[in-house]
Amino acid sequence: MNLKLGHISYLNCVPFFYHLRECGFAGEIVKGVPAELNRMLATGRIDLAPASAWEYAVRPEDYILLPGHSISSIGPVHSVLLFSPAPPEELAGQTISLTGESATSIHLLQVLLERFYRQEQIKYEVPPGPVEDAVQAGQPTLLIGDRALQARKRWPELPFYDLGDMWWGKTGLPYVFALWIVRREVAEEHPGELSGFLSLLNRARELSSRHYLEIAYSLGDGQALTPEEISAYWEQVSYDLSPDHLAGLQRFWAECLKHGLLERLPEAKLFQPPT
Repeated sequence: MNLKLGHISYLNCVPFFYHLRECGFAGEIVKGVPAELNRMLATGRIDLAPASAWEYAVRPEDYILLPGHSISSIGPVHSVLLFSPAPPEELAGQTISLTGESATSIHLLQVLLERFYRQEQIKYEVPPGPVEDAVQAGQPTLLIGDRALQARKRWPELPFYDLGDMWWGKTGLPYVFALWIVRREVAEEHPGELSGFLSLLNRARELSSRHYLEIAYSLGDGQALTPEEISAYWEQVSYDLSPDHLAGLQRFWAECLKHGLLERLPEAKLFQPPT
């Protein structure tokens, strides 16, 4: 079968995809923001994607995970930012504006503020206009992905809080924003094809890791960040899925369960390539 692959349209996914075609991937690639790809995975419109860790948590029976790969932070991640005039411990009763693009980041913010910082009666809402307007107006605002990177550069004087760094400071564990999620029936019915794709993905990511600056320059002049800034960002992101990453994932899911955001604690089930 030709796999149908989802592609998050953020800079943090470029190291996975830049060399994927030349490494031999011949299937279809569908681009979208995390929330869109979550819906496509849930309905079977795509077979696999680097998608929200939250999507896996709410439907673990439908999915399996590719081993070895994630989009994570070990400390600051620079692209999941809470812009706020007030520090996290002073946000009780306030409204926080959201983009609505990522359920994982929204629930991470809830866990951090309401469980770790003990802030109550916080309201979360997607504003009717561009969420950047809320940032400019001095309202607490969560930005993710390229929009967070761009806002940090556009308004360097505005105070912000890096959610990856906040999680690391409270837990000492990596935070996993996205996992390579596969529809379970695809893994069960086409293990050979999926194993072949995993080999391509390993090779594509390894190639990218050796040429971050060169790849950043190849993206052209339409980027808000300089090639040097983009390369430094990729160096900061953790693309592994180690035992520590899995421990951080399970800790987050456990905190969500305590907070009433999940009804059960999921298990991270990894694909085992056929021997």
